[in-house]
Amino acid sequence: MNSHRPAPPSLPTRPLPTLFLSHGSPLLAVQDSPAGRFLDGLADTLPRPSAIVVASAHFMSMQPLVGGDPRPRTVHDFNGFPEPLYAIDYPARGEPALAERITGLIAGAGLPARLRPAHGLDHGVWVPLRRMFPDADIPVIPLSVMPHADAATHLALGRALAPLREEGVLTIGSGGFIHNLGDLDFTRIDAPSPGWAREFGDWMRERLRARDWPALLDWQARAPHAQRAHPTVEHLMPLFVALGAAGLSPTPQPLHASQEYGSLALDAYAFT
Repeated sequence: MNSHRPAPPSLPTRPLPTLFLSHGSPLLAVQDSPAGRFLDGLADTLPRPSAIVVASAHFMSMQPLVGGDPRPRTVHDFNGFPEPLYAIDYPARGEPALAERITGLIAGAGLPARLRPAHGLDHGVWVPLRRMFPDADIPVIPLSVMPHADAATHLALGRALAPLREEGVLTIGSGGFIHNLGDLDFTRIDAPSPGWAREFGDWMRERLRARDWPALLDWQARAPHAQRAHPTVEHLMPLFVALGAAGLSPTPQPLHASQEYGSLALDAYAFT
């Protein structure tokens, strides 16, 4: 998986940036693709984290939940893919003490967080981490998103995690920049991006470049084709967690942009 790496982007080493990663199809775990090659080289741009917190679009709840399993199982939460994907194991250990501390940080920010002692790693967690850290030798703590809650709530959730950057803990939001499975052209991975997807993606990229937080937090009302780009919101909420976890005055840095099956946008950002 680690051949033909692109030149890695330049990222600061202290404090750690936070990351938003589009995890795309589960095939990203094994398939040669621009997004996969980007992830293969991404860890080389960072100091080695002491632990990794991943807010995943596939861990959904009504309140913030933090996975505290010391040996989280690998969850294959998808159907209809090639059989080898279901045999993949990502045996990263958990870190219950850190998970308990994170639960306290979130609760201290006024969000009713709860520790979930037995929770596995869904594909929003292990697919990108398998490309970035294939040895699975860094503790991983999953964090839920709340589809009923808005972007501002997820920004606040991320801000509760901001102290972790100074401690060598890497916070990742794993979702999708554009995610509408019903509009994908599954017959062609290289299908052209439709106009509505380009317009939504360009609006998001420009708002991030301009650090226009009020517009981004109101993306459902202001972004063109917002409902079509995200019929459900869980894949965009990890972006706001990553944004908040970078602190009160984050600077976005685009790291990667590619698309598959027409409108599946695989943008990635660092926030410093």
